[in-house]
Amino acid sequence: MNLLGIDLNQPATYKDIWEWVSVSVPNLIVIIIMGALFVGALLLPFPKGKDES
Repeated sequence: MNLLGIDLNQPATYKDIWEWVSVSVPNLIVIIIMGALFVGALLLPFPKGKDES
């Protein structure tokens, strides 16, 4: 049963970022998503409560 439609029983492909850094593609996707969530958490405003005057 293959729900994803891709074969996960093979080695991951690696990308060379710099000469001395190579990252697997699945890890690179996770890093990009985590970075986007971090930037979104910094830029989105906090919800404001009711003012008690």
